[in-house]
Amino acid sequence: MTALVRQRLIVLVPTLLLATLLVFSLLQLVPGDPAIAILGERASAEQLAELREQLGLNDPILVQYWQWLIGVVQGDLGESLYTGEAVVEAIARTLPVTFQLMVAGLILSLLIGVPLGVAAARRANSATDAMITGVSTVGVAVPDFWLGLILVSVFSLTLGWFPATGFVGVATDPLVAVQYLILPAVALGSGGAALVARQLRSALIDSLNADFVRTHRAKGLRTRQIVWQHALKNAALPLATVTGLLVNSFLGATVVIETVFGIPGLGSLVVGATLQRDFPVIQGVVLTMVVLVVVTNLLVDISYRLIDPRTR
Repeated sequence: MTALVRQRLIVLVPTLLLATLLVFSLLQLVPGDPAIAILGERASAEQLAELREQLGLNDPILVQYWQWLIGVVQGDLGESLYTGEAVVEAIARTLPVTFQLMVAGLILSLLIGVPLGVAAARRANSATDAMITGVSTVGVAVPDFWLGLILVSVFSLTLGWFPATGFVGVATDPLVAVQYLILPAVALGSGGAALVARQLRSALIDSLNADFVRTHRAKGLRTRQIVWQHALKNAALPLATVTGLLVNSFLGATVVIETVFGIPGLGSLVVGATLQRDFPVIQGVVLTMVVLVVVTNLLVDISYRLIDPRTR
């Protein structure tokens, strides 16, 4: 296990270096001038030239990238072009909000998806299986932002059961925090629950047809005991893979969900920065998301060795 972690950490270095190059390079292709975005189109040529010099926009691209990379290595992602706030502080302020939303969506995905997947596998090719498969297919196809708008319209504006927008941290008030998290978590986790149900169903059907299951049945074990104590362990690897994919997809989906529900998280931060062409903030947020994806993949890879000794 230690050798695996060491090997993966070594691979992380060139991966993250390539990620920084891509993040910086792609933003250079975004149309628009940050100086004009800050000062406005009525600014004089002298004012624009002075601001470009202050921001280092007149330097060659490689020089700008090198200076930014040195700052990244030192933990300095620059400052917002509009607020002057350090990008690291902005990310530290918004990342916990996004993290709570992602955890809530992931918990919801597993709590709904795992029982549905087990139920469909136990009753394969039955009416129950067809219904669960059909519902999960629709769940995967429905856009999360559309579902979020429907949830706000029905449960917030019409019924008034939950707040439509805003956020309260779990540490501040757990009960109020749950009220604010339910609708965005449902919008974020519904597609994940459908994906978990579909993948787990397929994996469990294969496990239930294995020889060891027939042996357990010959010993007189109940079907429920076989499924939850034995077959589910063999289906744990696909479940771990799906969980890792959900975490990575949630990082992108939070951009839309946070905008719909007015949640001041990482997604809202990058949306506002994009509209303002605040390049340091965009670069910092995107790089943070890349690091989180890489770390998630590493943890999933390590979990394979813990779940199934044969993969070692």
